[in-house]
Amino acid sequence: MAVDRLSAIASQLTSASGPVDTIARQTPEDVVITLAIRTPMCKAKRGGLKDTTLDALVFKILEQVRQKSKIDPQLVHDICLGNVRDGKAAYHARAASLAAGFPNTTCVSTAARFCSSGLTATQHIANEIITGTIDVGIAVGAESLSEGNERLSRPFVEEIMNTSEEARDCMLPMGATSENVASDFNITRHQQDEYAVESYRRAEHAQKQGWFDDEIVPITVRKDGKDVTIDHDEIRWGTTLEGISKLKPSFPEYGDTTHAGNASQITDGAAALILMKRSKAIELGQPILAKYVGTTIAGLAPRIMGIGPTLAIPKLLARYNLTLSSVDVLEINEAFASMAVYCRDYFKLSPDWSKMNPRGGAIALGHPFGCTGVRQIVSGLSECRRRGSKVLVTSMCLGTGMGMAGLFVNEQNI
Repeated sequence: MAVDRLSAIASQLTSASGPVDTIARQTPEDVVITLAIRTPMCKAKRGGLKDTTLDALVFKILEQVRQKSKIDPQLVHDICLGNVRDGKAAYHARAASLAAGFPNTTCVSTAARFCSSGLTATQHIANEIITGTIDVGIAVGAESLSEGNERLSRPFVEEIMNTSEEARDCMLPMGATSENVASDFNITRHQQDEYAVESYRRAEHAQKQGWFDDEIVPITVRKDGKDVTIDHDEIRWGTTLEGISKLKPSFPEYGDTTHAGNASQITDGAAALILMKRSKAIELGQPILAKYVGTTIAGLAPRIMGIGPTLAIPKLLARYNLTLSSVDVLEINEAFASMAVYCRDYFKLSPDWSKMNPRGGAIALGHPFGCTGVRQIVSGLSECRRRGSKVLVTSMCLGTGMGMAGLFVNEQNI
């Protein structure tokens, strides 16, 4: 039967009529996503996952991957965890994979590229499949910010600090870079607050409509010494412009526009994808959710790292001869409202920016750093299924001045 299906696919490979048709073409060699799930996003230090450490988070999401996919764990050759803050993440990931039921023949690695660590993990697994290094892999993004959100413990060495201003800028708090974007590009606090309120509104609406239900896998964890089941995102309902306009600036030494209400929430969470070739998915009888097309990275000045998506997205689209009008759903990480407003306006999405972060973004849902790159894919594909649309682009800015973007084609509709 698998051979018949592959033959049917091959017979459909006629010349494409446009760039979208080209990236949407189905071949046996395509890297595809067969499972895309995430935990709820919970407020750090006080939410449902506050007592769930990184090893527990990775264990819980991998356990759900195994149970939901029903894939033979022996077939999974590699797992890559995107994580930013925990220097011992490799230990946690290896132990968690074994405890979750994957054999010792399943290898594990970690990826750390600031806020795109999860997307980098996805890229790593996809590239291993493309090169034939592995047949089946899992990309995970996870971060427990309840365990700590520490910055660098010391300045860089003098040779670095005294040689390059941009190197010194790598020491800047991310909030300072938000203020730099606001100052350099004349983005007012009012504009940022308006954007933030809309992010909250969209997330609240999506939650009330049940749009997150196919993204989230409930998990049972220990909280305050008791077993509790966490099954929904912790979103502030009823956020108003009047309410957040009263909040004090969080980085007054750098500027007065960025505050707790228009910056990404500090949260805990995890997300995961299973990837394999289309031929393998058909052979195993796995559902094909989407096609991984590609990723790109771009560098820029660290002091304005927030505008990274405006470099990474055009670079990605140009590679595949696409324009932004070809993109159905655009997930740009809302690290700060300043950068989100800049990116939205740079891409001329106003006044109708309904395809950008349609379910809200990190301001409302939170930003567990290593998790977000995978969470965006999970959320974006779910929205594509709901809309019956094809093309998803995800992107984020990265600390120290980088941007990254990923391109995917949805293959399932609700």
